[in-house]
Amino acid sequence: MTLAGNAHETEWSVDVTTFAAEQGYRSNIRVSHQSASGAFAHDFQHSGIFATEREALLEGLREGMTWVELKLSGALHV
Repeated sequence: MTLAGNAHETEWSVDVTTFAAEQGYRSNIRVSHQSASGAFAHDFQHSGIFATEREALLEGLREGMTWVELKLSGALHV
């Protein structure tokens, strides 16, 4: 089974899907936001492997939201 979840506000969004991996589950994360310089999107996988899909989904959302916070604050430049 694959779980999917998202968190969003007007200017940003985080979308996560889980998938089976060796020894557990991992998550694919997509972050996107709008800024004065235009639209931005980035896809990546969470580095961790989790025992349950629920854990993989929640950690993926947490990682994506942290990533957006760092990007919008100017602490992260990609």
